[in-house]
Amino acid sequence: MLSRLPFGTQKKIIIIMFVALPLLLLLTFSYYPALELVRLSFTNWDGMSADKEWIGLRNYKEVFTNPEIFGVFKHNIAYFVVGIVQNIAAIYFAIILNGKLKGRYFYRLLLFLPYILNGVAVAYLFGYVFDTTEGSLNYLLGKLGLGSETSWLGSERFVNYTLASIGFWRFMGFNMVIYLAALQSIPSDLYEAASIDGANNWQKFRFITVPNIYKIIELNLFLTVTGALEVFDLPFVLTNGGPAGASQTFVMKIIETAFQFNNYGLASAMSVVLLFGVVLVLSIQRYFLNKGRD
Repeated sequence: MLSRLPFGTQKKIIIIMFVALPLLLLLTFSYYPALELVRLSFTNWDGMSADKEWIGLRNYKEVFTNPEIFGVFKHNIAYFVVGIVQNIAAIYFAIILNGKLKGRYFYRLLLFLPYILNGVAVAYLFGYVFDTTEGSLNYLLGKLGLGSETSWLGSERFVNYTLASIGFWRFMGFNMVIYLAALQSIPSDLYEAASIDGANNWQKFRFITVPNIYKIIELNLFLTVTGALEVFDLPFVLTNGGPAGASQTFVMKIIETAFQFNNYGLASAMSVVLLFGVVLVLSIQRYFLNKGRD
């Protein structure tokens, strides 16, 4: 029957058919669950009973007034700070490995390799590195005479930055590859012309490199911010939120609220707050980045 229709109509039908299935999947597994999450955030539900008591904004009031819930966000600051340093290091290595360095392909592979490793495996690996008594880091520091009994994962002072440093090791190579691809898209003629005009390396970086990779910097900062706010696997595997809840992230708190305390309504409200928190932070980031470019 389709062959009897005019060519233009056939084309429209085929396009609709190709778009309809992905759109249906998107609505079913993304937008509908998101709307259901918002609805549940206004209820008191234990996740089991058919009764979902409507309680209005009480869950949101609990999120913002309970320091044990909203205060957990301060544990994510370490991941944000280390993520910024990670992007700076990624740009640095991308610039070096974009040159004519001998063995640059091997170094690129070496830096990217941690990204393809399983997150849980990486967490267990660094569990041995940061172990207080038998860890390789304390052993090395002891040999250097810098002390060998530091509790990297057991100290409220160090634990979040210790965990964030693992993320630095794991994701820096990924960011480096993205920056490297952006650098390779910049015409070499620009650098040659700048050299003829007497520009030094810093001036080339400031006036040629940064403007040409600005959108990529914005993208990587977007990934950094979302990753910092939504981190879960490393603290869950290595510390389970300890010591004394010092490394518990907001996502861990959401999961604990839902599956340990069976308060799915409050957990849904926390998830919605996290969503709008990510949107707010990214909007602020985008505003300042675009403002700085003007």
